[in-house]
Amino acid sequence: MIVIASQWFGAFALAAAACWFDVRTRRIPNWLTFPAALLGLVAATAAHGGHGTVSSAAGFLVGVALFFPLFALRGLGAGDVKLMGALGAWLGTSIIFGVAFYTSLAGGVLALALIVKHRYSRQAARNLFLLFTHWRVFGIKPLDSLTLETSAGPKLSYALPIATGVALASWLW
Repeated sequence: MIVIASQWFGAFALAAAACWFDVRTRRIPNWLTFPAALLGLVAATAAHGGHGTVSSAAGFLVGVALFFPLFALRGLGAGDVKLMGALGAWLGTSIIFGVAFYTSLAGGVLALALIVKHRYSRQAARNLFLLFTHWRVFGIKPLDSLTLETSAGPKLSYALPIATGVALASWLW
């Protein structure tokens, strides 16, 4: 599916609104992501007919599936996962892979910047060692002391890397 300008506009608007909410409230509301996903489905259907519907629905599922493991490990919020799904509905399957790739790169860079800003590098290294040791011994499952809710470290509003991922995908993908 070729994404037309109105679909990119919808994705940019959604990402910008999600950033605004995530930075201000640390939440991305359901009333933003669910209607946005439905509008993405409608836009894709209007632009491409039945093929657009299938691509949009598949994009939603792929967007959710790509970030769901991080949510299951309690390292990412549900709003971020639903945002990726809604963006997948706007952009389709192939492009949401690019968005996820660039989001991951941007998330890593922003996380490193946050670690440096808060002088958290030693504790971050200890946390990674503890997490990897926990996974090696107990399998890949959440470590209660190092989840999104319980960690004392600096937190990144992940809508920012997601929006960066959308911007980079529109430019490079």
